[in-house]
Amino acid sequence: MSRSGPHRDGGPGSAGPVAPDRGPRTRGWSGNLRDYALEVRGSVRDGERGPLLVIAGLIVIWCVFQGLDDKFLSPRNLSNLGVGIVGTGLVAVGIVFVLLIREIDLSVGSVSGLAGASFAVLNVNHGMPEWLAVVVAVAVGMAVGAFHGFFFASLGVPAFVVTLAGLLIWNGLTLYLLGASGTINIDEEGLVASLTSRHFEDDAAAYTVAALGTAGYFLAARRKHARHLAAGMPHRPMGDIWLRTGLLAGIAFAAAYTLNRFQGLPLALLIFLVVLVVSDYVLRRTRYGRRVYALGGGVEAARRAGIGVGRVRVAMFMVSGTLAAFGGLFVASELTSASPTTARAAGSGMLLINAIAAAVIGGTSLFGGRGSPWSVLLGVLVIQSIASGMGLLGVEDAVQFMITGGVLLAAVAADALSRRGEARRGRP
Repeated sequence: MSRSGPHRDGGPGSAGPVAPDRGPRTRGWSGNLRDYALEVRGSVRDGERGPLLVIAGLIVIWCVFQGLDDKFLSPRNLSNLGVGIVGTGLVAVGIVFVLLIREIDLSVGSVSGLAGASFAVLNVNHGMPEWLAVVVAVAVGMAVGAFHGFFFASLGVPAFVVTLAGLLIWNGLTLYLLGASGTINIDEEGLVASLTSRHFEDDAAAYTVAALGTAGYFLAARRKHARHLAAGMPHRPMGDIWLRTGLLAGIAFAAAYTLNRFQGLPLALLIFLVVLVVSDYVLRRTRYGRRVYALGGGVEAARRAGIGVGRVRVAMFMVSGTLAAFGGLFVASELTSASPTTARAAGSGMLLINAIAAAVIGGTSLFGGRGSPWSVLLGVLVIQSIASGMGLLGVEDAVQFMITGGVLLAAVAADALSRRGEARRGRP
């Protein structure tokens, strides 16, 4: 079956080298929707499940928790869920960039805690303006990512070892910055606190975002269809594009309606969606993104294609560190404080685990070269839905850990089975 992805060389006039067939894929059909549906069913049976299992699992989770507690799907809880996914989700997006090149970053939790502590110390203890303290905190995350990338790409130290050392170093530095005094409370009316407390209460805001998102998807899909059709390349039928657009519109406007029944569109959720759109555009539509997927497909092949492997590796760890710091500010915003307890939890606890799990559960492969930032949205929704439902039911954390771990194991197993199925069919 012919496949194409954002990383492919479009021809003589395209920018960038040909990459291995590893990135997000577009099925090549020019027939009718019935043929398309039959082919999709066959690919699901063969192991190419994409997001279908994750979506089905999310629906099951929501139905179960709603049956156990009718407050689960209430506008208030879903709005809180939309805000709660942002901190972990931003960290997980950075993890996706690193996973795409077949590496791992174990320091993201510590970096997020360091960013939150740096902001609190600079703003509260030293009187630095909030906007400047935010810039410095994010810059710290970027510098940490560059530090990890240098040791990995230039000195050849395995990324696992570098980032594991970073987990300890940055967690220790965070505790040192906070000092014996412990918790530092940030201004509840300030810039950072408003990241998770601000809502756009005008109904038009949520509906406008839903309309723009739906229209943007349709126009992008229609443009890609026309481009592939003109070049004689495999493409989705227009009926499929209309169907997907309709489904997206239904979900988007239902979400907007639900959010408007509580306090409106959360600023945090809007920022998260913007980060997803920008990240997805960079990976799918730019030459740099094609290089990332190429590197995930094979280091030696990417090097022979003229890709600066070292530069790409350093850049991916810088992206991971930057987004970890950004996510740390949202975590601090929710807590309106930075403390040694939360720093330890972020560095070696659930934030790190949930961020990696969100990326993998959503569909990003641990084997590199496959995944997209949008996969994080599904993965973090699964994890946060489990946490929210367990919280409403008063279930202890131990059970939540076991369930999250089981879901993660199932996601990795599905990815491994998919790879094995492709190997049997002779695909790289």
